Amino acid sequence: MPGPLTSAAIPRRRLLAQRLWGPGAADAPAAVKALLAVQAQEYAYARWSLAQRCAGPGKDDAGAVDSAIEDGTILRTHVLRPTWHFVHRGDLRWLMMLSAPRLRAVNKSRDGQLGIDAETVRRSNEVVGAVVAGGRHGTREDLAGALERAGLLPDTGEKLMGSPLRNQRLAHLVYHAELDEVLVSGVPRPASGGTVRQTYAAFDERVPRLPCGFDRDAALAMLVRRYFSGHGPAIVKDCALWSGLTQSDVRRGLAVAASCTDGAAAVESAAVDGHEFLWFDGGGPPARGPRSPRVDLIQCYDEYVMGYTPTRNYLGGAAPAPANAKVPSHVVLLDGRMIGNWQHALKPGAAVVNLLLHRTLEDGEEQALHSALERYRTFLARPLSANISVRAPAR
Repeated sequence: MPGPLTSAAIPRRRLLAQRLWGPGAADAPAAVKALLAVQAQEYAYARWSLAQRCAGPGKDDAGAVDSAIEDGTILRTHVLRPTWHFVHRGDLRWLMMLSAPRLRAVNKSRDGQLGIDAETVRRSNEVVGAVVAGGRHGTREDLAGALERAGLLPDTGEKLMGSPLRNQRLAHLVYHAELDEVLVSGVPRPASGGTVRQTYAAFDERVPRLPCGFDRDAALAMLVRRYFSGHGPAIVKDCALWSGLTQSDVRRGLAVAASCTDGAAAVESAAVDGHEFLWFDGGGPPARGPRSPRVDLIQCYDEYVMGYTPTRNYLGGAAPAPANAKVPSHVVLLDGRMIGNWQHALKPGAAVVNLLLHRTLEDGEEQALHSALERYRTFLARPLSANISVRAPAR
């Protein structure tokens, strides 16, 4: 990216690197690969995060995103911090290599509270593995039924921290099966109200093997190169908190990447606002952004928000927004800076977008907002109306 790095340039460069601005990714799988992992616990909004980054097939098109999820090119599972993420099938096995050991260690205390030990996990993995064997895709209810019949999911009526113990135990047994590479996401099934029901499939049937010789150092180098290419400029601590790794791991990955002689671009750096920012260009998107004003509607867990923690301030607002009935949770951007929140309400054959802006928009900005809403209407493929109110954020 040409020109010196400045505070004002950081949002623009991030938006270009993330494919929210610029030419975009070729399709939804390419968008996932560009970002390496996309936080995806709010499934409907996470699909939008992919569609709005596409330039070719899949641009603002939920159907094209759904197709890549159904055929397993894009997988949805727990990895990294952890929470639900979309990951390209070619990346999941080595990401698990980096994530799973730490996540198992972090989970030990909770496992003890839930009565889950190594033998329980082994038996549970055998049971749920049998549910999805032979190309079958099972729902959470299918897994629960099999675990109940095996005596691994008793319904005692007990609660832990206010939630039914049975439900928590089920969630953690399924989580272990994901970490142990037994389960991964399957083909979603249509459910009532236009929603979908998630399923699970056999990990080895959906995730390719790693090449011979691909070890932890190679995985660390891959992670830092892909993170700083798709999220940079960012700092080491941003990458560590995003990936769930230590800062030492990130620095190790940078050192391994720097020693490679494969002709890939070298990491670039600049000191801004007391931080050392890093990025890889490597023939990425051009530095020129879209014409101002530009409005983007992004989900609160979008990588433009969650990709950074200590340097999230360049977003210009405190996101994600607190979850309450008066403040929509998702983020309205004006030229890359947060100016409000939004959320959709889906109705049969229609949608309403509720927006709470931090200030009144000028004429050109209003038109930019209407363009953003039109993109979202295209994505939802249904008539859309908007309720817009203005209220300055609390200080």
